[in-house]
Amino acid sequence: MPAAGKTTLGRGLAVRFELPFRDLDEEIVRREQRSVADIFAAEGEAYFRQVEADTLREVLAAHPRLVLATGGGTPCFHHNMALLTQAGLALWLDVPVAELVARLQHAAASRPLLAALPDAAALAQRLAETLAARKEFYGQAALRCAGLTCTVEAVYALVRRYLATG
Repeated sequence: MPAAGKTTLGRGLAVRFELPFRDLDEEIVRREQRSVADIFAAEGEAYFRQVEADTLREVLAAHPRLVLATGGGTPCFHHNMALLTQAGLALWLDVPVAELVARLQHAAASRPLLAALPDAAALAQRLAETLAARKEFYGQAALRCAGLTCTVEAVYALVRRYLATG
């Protein structure tokens, strides 16, 4: 979900695991030479989702071992979740909607799918609806970190335990 901490956590995990880090949205911006908001405004979500899927495939092909932060919608389109689970270990950061609202309240205007919402109540409703629609995909991740305890150290330990038993 937006503001779950994917990029921050991903950067920290990349350091801990000594792997390269990539942020899929940053890769899309580099590829398209314009911001995600500009892509949405000019081309719409369907175009963005196709570019996202293409970029995901390129990044995974170029970096067989990496920590990748995807956008919150990435797993939900173009069979991306199947690709992610085949390519490596997928992690769902299951942050409560109330926390996402707190994190996004002042930044929602910069996010294309949230920019038109008038207030925190509308933001909370949209996030709850989005999460409900995405759970089917997120639930396919091998690992889930729930709540506010998804620190780099906590997730590092979770991944290590999973790898040791798998």
